[in-house]
Amino acid sequence: MCVCVCVCVRSDGLIKAVGPADIIESQFKGAKFDNVLDASGMCVIPGLVDAHTHPVWAGDRVHEFAMKLAGATYMEVHEAGGGIHFTVSHTRSATEQQLLDGLQSRLERMMRAGTTLVECKSGYGLELDTELKMLRVINSARNSLPIGISATYCGAHAVPKGKTMEEATQDIMAVQLPKIKMQIASGELQVDNIDVFCEKGVFDLNSTHCILKAGKDMGLNINFHGDELHPMNSAHLGAELGALAISHLEEVTDDGIAAMARAKTSAVLLPTTAYILRLSPPRARDMLDAGVIVALGSDFNPNAYCCSMPMVMHLACVLMKMSMPEALAASTINAAYALNRSHTHGSLEIGKQGDLVIINAPRWEHLVYQFGGHQELIRYVIIKGEVVYENAKVLNL
Repeated sequence: MCVCVCVCVRSDGLIKAVGPADIIESQFKGAKFDNVLDASGMCVIPGLVDAHTHPVWAGDRVHEFAMKLAGATYMEVHEAGGGIHFTVSHTRSATEQQLLDGLQSRLERMMRAGTTLVECKSGYGLELDTELKMLRVINSARNSLPIGISATYCGAHAVPKGKTMEEATQDIMAVQLPKIKMQIASGELQVDNIDVFCEKGVFDLNSTHCILKAGKDMGLNINFHGDELHPMNSAHLGAELGALAISHLEEVTDDGIAAMARAKTSAVLLPTTAYILRLSPPRARDMLDAGVIVALGSDFNPNAYCCSMPMVMHLACVLMKMSMPEALAASTINAAYALNRSHTHGSLEIGKQGDLVIINAPRWEHLVYQFGGHQELIRYVIIKGEVVYENAKVLNL
């Protein structure tokens, strides 16, 4: 059956009707539209949602890829002065305009790959002034680009050089969070989530608990890194705090999976990270079978340079044994849930935002099946009923 998605382009940009073509044509007989797209023979899916990215940074880390290929682990690169600390030094010295230019370019690239809503973290400052600079840059991108943005404060991304974990935690609690709270209250910043890298050698469970609880008390959603390199019992902590989402989870335990399922805490899985770092991939099948809400994210950052959710979905299917429908749900409605946006994004329903991707293929599965081929498949990307990307060079299959 042919299904027609009708988006009336008004100021609210919401979906007005979804259904079979003949019913939609009858319902809107005689109506005039500013723009009508002929998607005959094509597929329409919800706009893709990227539930985990680190897109604000300066400094190129392509040299570290050779180190990883030679066998260096994530923490070995980190301890050698690379990784997060390398990016922190360059991000601190970059101007706000330089960071904004880089962010806008990356977000536009994500849009061309079908992403219409993206989570954007700070976290390459590790001190007040640079964290605020990064959050302002995210705010500026939200106001200048059509793509939807969920902003995350991630000041606890690493322990700054010259400080202990306890000192870093105290700085976040006593200096950074109070200032961010003031700027949110004054309308200077819009921040949606709080994140901590809970990991051995970074922030332990106690520090993570303190920071996340303080953020929750400010009204922020808890959405944090956990159980990536070591089993830290992050899943239990997140469930206890009512976390909206936990990312990574390569080392989550069976009990942690069960706790997340009970708490309705979503798992944001990042197959690009496991692929690049040669880690055992997250146990998506066990999580799905246990009833965990599984979402996907690109983990876009200088370590995992991937702007494409179609490639993430392909890796999720191959490395984590997800089906293609499961990967699509994890990149739309479930990812929207992880960002507390499932009431407005992630599915084609009346009253939701008109974010769509039109694929020039007879089956939507081609977007996942053709590894790296999305640039030849995506015909239109639409946000709030407006075409934000049109590709007239797509090839017929």
